[in-house]
Amino acid sequence: MHSSTSATGATARRLGLPLALLSALAFGGSGTAAKPLIEAGLSPLHVVWLRVTGAALVLLPLAYKHRQAVRQRPGVLLGFGLLAVGGVQACYFAAISRIPVGVALLIEYLGPLLLLGYVKFVQRRPVSRAAAIGAGVAVTGLACVVQVWNGLAFDALGVLFGLGAACCQVGYFVLADAGRQGDRPVDPMAVSAYGLLIGAIALTAFTQPWEADWSILGGQVIMNGHSLPALLPAAWMVLIATVLAYLTGVISVQHLSPPVAGVVANLEAVVATVTAWFLLGERLGTPQLVGGLLVLIGAFAAQTSRPAKATGASDVTDITDVTEVTGISKATGATGPGGSARENAGDGAGAPRNAGVRVGVGGSPDGTGDRQMPVQPNQST
Repeated sequence: MHSSTSATGATARRLGLPLALLSALAFGGSGTAAKPLIEAGLSPLHVVWLRVTGAALVLLPLAYKHRQAVRQRPGVLLGFGLLAVGGVQACYFAAISRIPVGVALLIEYLGPLLLLGYVKFVQRRPVSRAAAIGAGVAVTGLACVVQVWNGLAFDALGVLFGLGAACCQVGYFVLADAGRQGDRPVDPMAVSAYGLLIGAIALTAFTQPWEADWSILGGQVIMNGHSLPALLPAAWMVLIATVLAYLTGVISVQHLSPPVAGVVANLEAVVATVTAWFLLGERLGTPQLVGGLLVLIGAFAAQTSRPAKATGASDVTDITDVTEVTGISKATGATGPGGSARENAGDGAGAPRNAGVRVGVGGSPDGTGDRQMPVQPNQST
């Protein structure tokens, strides 16, 4: 059973990690592609609408194929569309209209740290000391990025928009992972397609795109002193930085877990900063570079930390492996020959399918004693 579980986890990581890396690379170029369009005269919200609506139209055939997902998990799809698509993109693009792309992304990537707060105070699960230290390091780095000793050298409203994107990013990881859980898991392709469609509808009502001067797309834009067709960065933003980025990102979360996918996603900030440096000519000073490095180090340390292992291992029954990352638990139930954990969740005492597995955690960090741990589909260790 252990070898089978390990093989499943290894397979998930071999698929999930490259997808998470590809998603981070794709997302990282979004701000660099969008900024010339904003500087040419389109408002940040209209650029967001163009990005999300264009991607939603591209994925319409996929949404039709998975139309049953609307009945299966409407709450997940609605939340993902409003937070992980509409909220993140609107706040982020509003931020880059006022502050450099690299700075906006570094602020946005406090989101994985806020995820720790969600785990600690909403889910009421333990968070390790290393995670708290990592969060402190990242906040210190953010203070360097925005140069608080100069009375907030960067635009204060731009920083607030960046923090708004960070809050919405929590929804990206939580909802992408929630789609695979429960009795009716939804395909990650459906989460992406309907999330973008719902986000596009919400942004249409909010941004009023008919008031934008779309003739700009037929002209030229300036990128770091060079003229190029406006359709070129627009197409990159829609096809690569949105369609490809969301599809690969959501799939990677469901193969890895939110904390692990969040670690790889931090590379987006590095990619965005480097591309903005070379393609937009945005130069960051030493305090910003040092602060950005601290943000990434703190986020990485916080997300990869693990709580102390629970004592009383002999009390654990019907479990082959339990992994807890920043308080988000995953359990793999013992399976019979040829059966999956989910199929055999009701084995033994005749418990109903997917009813959960009883785990004795007498020395658990949160002191809750025995707890019910739900069996989740598509788990990895």
